[in-house]
Amino acid sequence: MKLAILGFGREGRALKIYLQKKYPKEKIAVLDKKIDPDYLRRLGGFDVVFRSPGVPFNLPEIQKALKKGTKFSSSTRIFFDEVRRAQKGLIVGITGTKGKGTTSTLLYKILKAAGKDVYLAGNIGTPALRILPKLKKNSVSILELSSFQLQGLQASPDIAAVLDVFPDHMDIHKTSREYIDAKAEIAKHQKKSDTVFFNKDNRVSATISRKSRGKKIPVSEKDFKLFGPADLRIAGPHNFKNAVMAAEIGLYLGVKSETIRRVVRRYRGLPYRLELVKEIKKDGKSIAVYNDSASTNPQTTAAAVKAFGDPMILIAGGKDKNLDYAPLAKALRHSSAREIVLFGENRAKIKKAIEGIGIKTVFVPDLEKALDEALMAARKRLSFVARGRVVIVFSPGATSFDMFKDYVDRGRKFSELGAKLD
Repeated sequence: MKLAILGFGREGRALKIYLQKKYPKEKIAVLDKKIDPDYLRRLGGFDVVFRSPGVPFNLPEIQKALKKGTKFSSSTRIFFDEVRRAQKGLIVGITGTKGKGTTSTLLYKILKAAGKDVYLAGNIGTPALRILPKLKKNSVSILELSSFQLQGLQASPDIAAVLDVFPDHMDIHKTSREYIDAKAEIAKHQKKSDTVFFNKDNRVSATISRKSRGKKIPVSEKDFKLFGPADLRIAGPHNFKNAVMAAEIGLYLGVKSETIRRVVRRYRGLPYRLELVKEIKKDGKSIAVYNDSASTNPQTTAAAVKAFGDPMILIAGGKDKNLDYAPLAKALRHSSAREIVLFGENRAKIKKAIEGIGIKTVFVPDLEKALDEALMAARKRLSFVARGRVVIVFSPGATSFDMFKDYVDRGRKFSELGAKLD
């Protein structure tokens, strides 16, 4: 049997270790553009190709190979198959355009605090195959699942959670319909005994839930009474929604209310998601600097803008994903933003989208100059008041690939710059 791994990033490397143990006599080929620029031309020579999430499913070469009979799989599909074959517990899958990491991590902490044998993997960083040897019959595997991991998966978790879904990754997915169809894999293959939680107030989330044959549980923060936004240490109504989803799943799995409240109240959030980097205090006044580098689309920057009532200096911009910035413009129109500092490849596009809302916009060449300008604007704003606070919010609303390796690299750089402020 001829096997190949398509894409050799974090998941691809974990997959190779797994396949070498499972098929010790087989030679496992690696197809990656860093190894061979013509790697896609070799797809037809294998019985099974395991696609990594970083390689788009809709590539013409992949679709051509599919039509010619090449079977495609993935490490995520192997994980699903192996867990079910060996009866290694429950799979909880969480997807959405944003909020997946926060919801997955918070649910993990809730179940851990309740004494459950729980593991966290997937898009959040740990390849699912790495946790496979640790699983037992009573284990709970929480998988954060991106559209790239779900597309073509043809499997669904025992418990699915669908957060808010809106267009994203339009530089890779051909249409918003393709993107939504990829997300729908999380519910599409569920059995009657399975369950899907979905955000009641998001139309796409509700539509995806109807693909499931299992129990459908709508979730809305408006109906939730166990805790309130003031109980959270992480800012923003969107994070309250994420916490509510995690709590509802925790309750469904039998966790006590007191345990959930305790975990939620202690949770400080994930790095680069409205993370407080620095607060400069002087004479009863302060400038608070927040790092939201994980924001890679206009909707998440809109959510960041809505998270604060204090006068705000917003830093945004990066590499474009063919997205519409109208949602950001709408949020800014009713926000506390006083100046917008733009840098990156798509800064002109963002400026054009937000023209006419009456907020000063400044172009700068890079991230360091962006923070310098934001700090100067914040100090100027603060000089007019006797007491109070101004916030600087770095929420790019775009990917980082024009200047950085990824959003983590961008976030790390911003935190380093922010920590030096005084």
